[in-house]
Amino acid sequence: MRLTLLVRAYCHLCDEMAEALRPIASAAGASVEMVDVDAPGNEELEAAWGDRVPALFAGPPAERTLLCATRLDPGCLASALGGAAPPPAGR
Repeated sequence: MRLTLLVRAYCHLCDEMAEALRPIASAAGASVEMVDVDAPGNEELEAAWGDRVPALFAGPPAERTLLCATRLDPGCLASALGGAAPPPAGR
């Protein structure tokens, strides 16, 4: 499965979601594409998602399969990846 994470530079929530997402995606064999909404050519994404990043999608954002925004939802992500929710951090 391919996941798309909409981010922007200097966004601590984006950094936190990316950090939490990496091990879960890796364990499931999913690839993660990080897309900076402020990069040239992403004007439509910035207009649609600018203040709502980070936003995680199953597949490309054009398919509108939003999994979660602002904070990672491990249960929703696990469901999308076809597995059980991972244990909470620190356990």
